[in-house]
Amino acid sequence: MIYSTQEILNKAKIAKQTLTYASESTINTALTLCAKALRDNMQTILDANKVDVEKARGVISDVMIDRLSLNADRIEGMARGIDEVVALPSPVGEILSSTTRPNGLVINKTAVPLGVVAIIYESRPNVTSDAISLCLKSGNVCVLRGGKEAYNTSKTIVELLKVAIEKAGLTPDAINIIDDTSRESATALMTAVGYVDMLIPRGGAGLIKACVENATVPTIETGTGICHTYIDDSADIDMSVSIVNNAKTSRPSVCNAMEVLLVHRDIAKEVLPKISDTLTRDRQDRGLVPVLLKCDDISLPYMTGVPSVQEDYDTEFLDYILAVKVVDSVDDAIDHINTHNTRHSECIISNNNENISKFERGVDASCVYVNASTRFTDGGEFGFGAEIGISTQKGHPRGPMGLKELCTYKYVIHGDGQVR
Repeated sequence: MIYSTQEILNKAKIAKQTLTYASESTINTALTLCAKALRDNMQTILDANKVDVEKARGVISDVMIDRLSLNADRIEGMARGIDEVVALPSPVGEILSSTTRPNGLVINKTAVPLGVVAIIYESRPNVTSDAISLCLKSGNVCVLRGGKEAYNTSKTIVELLKVAIEKAGLTPDAINIIDDTSRESATALMTAVGYVDMLIPRGGAGLIKACVENATVPTIETGTGICHTYIDDSADIDMSVSIVNNAKTSRPSVCNAMEVLLVHRDIAKEVLPKISDTLTRDRQDRGLVPVLLKCDDISLPYMTGVPSVQEDYDTEFLDYILAVKVVDSVDDAIDHINTHNTRHSECIISNNNENISKFERGVDASCVYVNASTRFTDGGEFGFGAEIGISTQKGHPRGPMGLKELCTYKYVIHGDGQVR
């Protein structure tokens, strides 16, 4: 059945109160049934996804088609993600701190759900199951508004999981998907004061900007990812090539992929040709898409690439494209990153502890890596089971958002008759 956006918000608001009293055991049972539903109905999900993929061909790029596409392994991965969330303790009701006042009042700072969490996202249908599992385990009702490219897939997943949670005794209105994929429905969620307790946008820079600028409900700014890797003059060459290759090519369409490579001048002549061969000639020889290298004047003679322009250092390519720049020092690298990054994930490859410490302290980002690929910025890789987004703001949550980040708190005060 098709409902209007307002009808769905009305249902979600009612479900919020019902979900408040659900036990962790009941929620775990519901999530276990959700994982089973994904496995048992794999072909149904793949059939819906095939419709979305065929409609999107020629409309979006090949790497974005990859984000949209599901297969048996990816659906199994979605189910495993739910299993991992089940195994995690619920943060709801956790006493974050406790104080006993001189008058005997006991003040407990207690974790509670946010309430109704709305997520606006684009063409990644796995976000659907991730968001549902995290919201349910943290006691939140979710309202999902996916992109039109993935609508059939996401709708199918939500319908299957509604049936699953109802079998466990939860209201099916605890999980919802907006049927209207127009701009109007996104605006409705951004301005749903009294219905939406937190809005989380997941997508490109345009979506994030629109939500941050136009929302009248509380909003968490999640990250576009202009992620950098800086190779210091003390770096191990083989390690550098390996990390750069992984950060750029393992899945270039996601926000934790590297978009800009910075290299210390003193190591450029040695490391850049090897990186160039790995990303271009070697990939081409293996029948893979080579990376287009956009190089500054100093790096270009050492690489098979094209001259860069200033805009390249402010672009989230989400493709087999990499901007390259040579810098004079770790300080120059830090300055460049803080000028051009989106506060997502930044990496230094170095064996110099002083430079590593300076980079850790100086770089303004939610995740800072030392000698490891930025591709690890992920809720599952951090042990959160899944994530509902990567927060790049400095408020309540920062970095991958798991169960604890989907809770707020309230003060619960116990007394024995005290009056003021």
